[in-house]
Amino acid sequence: MNLDFTPEEQAFRREVREFLAAELPDDIRERVRLGRRLSADDHLRWQNVLSRRGWLAAGWPREHGGPGWGPVERHIFDEECAAAHAPTIVPFGVSMVAPVIMKFGSEAQQRHYLPRILANRDWWCQGYSEPGAGSDLASLRTRAVRDGDDYVVSGQKTWTTLGQHANMMFCLVRTDPEARKQAGISFLLIDMASPGISVRPIVTLDGAHEVNEVFLDEVRVPVANRIGEEGQGWTCAKFLLTHERTGIAGLGHAKQALRYLKTLAGRIRHRGRPLLELPSFRQRVVRAELELMALEITHLRVLAGARGGDAPGAESSLLKVRGSELRQELSELTRRALGPAALPFFPDFLYGDVELEPERAEQAAIGAQYLNRRKLSIYGGSNEIQKSIVAKTLLGM
Repeated sequence: MNLDFTPEEQAFRREVREFLAAELPDDIRERVRLGRRLSADDHLRWQNVLSRRGWLAAGWPREHGGPGWGPVERHIFDEECAAAHAPTIVPFGVSMVAPVIMKFGSEAQQRHYLPRILANRDWWCQGYSEPGAGSDLASLRTRAVRDGDDYVVSGQKTWTTLGQHANMMFCLVRTDPEARKQAGISFLLIDMASPGISVRPIVTLDGAHEVNEVFLDEVRVPVANRIGEEGQGWTCAKFLLTHERTGIAGLGHAKQALRYLKTLAGRIRHRGRPLLELPSFRQRVVRAELELMALEITHLRVLAGARGGDAPGAESSLLKVRGSELRQELSELTRRALGPAALPFFPDFLYGDVELEPERAEQAAIGAQYLNRRKLSIYGGSNEIQKSIVAKTLLGM
């Protein structure tokens, strides 16, 4: 594998960098840089900019309206967006359900849903986890009973990220309670405005309303909204999860977090010396940087396979485990570098429009980010489950 970028790829990186400098709204850039909460409008403003440029759906082929980029271009784009403090693209439509619709959906479903995703006309959320079915997702109990041309769906989903903004949900439901648990699941697309759906917020440790509980009480869903055959939902779910887990690695965000940590630790002084020169602290920073280099090489190996037509498999679990652990370590080191200064919590600044003096503003989100990063090793399939997948699939254990 050649780890050097080609001249064409370097030129593409410059093009992305120039685009971000010119088109990323300054107010959104600053909110992301300071770790302030983004509104739905902030996300949509930025995604509409990307949509007009034809860069919203970085992983889509040209025949479906994407830019037709290869995996290396997508890697460069993600890395440059993180470095420029661009918002993360809300993944549920463009990066998660869209590939499922492309692979398993009918031509009519592709014609209807894919252009709407490209135009930001639908905000999707994910109806996978349940109170009793998280990492053991195949134990889900939300029922869908066929009634003529509809399914009648009843159950509960939880940890539904940004479900308060969504008008559509892709949902795993049990259509055959007598089949073995993986074989009795189907994949439905559900209009969130349907009668019988209610959304209740879950406030997380950092004080954010990011996730929700969704209750479905005899919700009627057209059979035409099923993706694939009845009972094929587990196949769709596994395909989708490989895309989600690869993205959770967050390589670009980890590199940006490391740059900030090194700058911060070079500025903060401990007994007259920069904190970065303290052997015990420096050792952990160096170890994190080496881990990040190894993660990037592994990521590039997966990209090289994807360039050859391979679909991400258990390697996505490797990326998810190491990427989430590394991002947690970087947030821990950043919090540790600030010490007591990381403790103050300013909700009015993070979630509103109240301003702080520059130094305090730069530190205001550190404690909240540390708390928020605890979730990374849990969602998308807990790291313990991912390690079992790696052991079984890659190591033959």
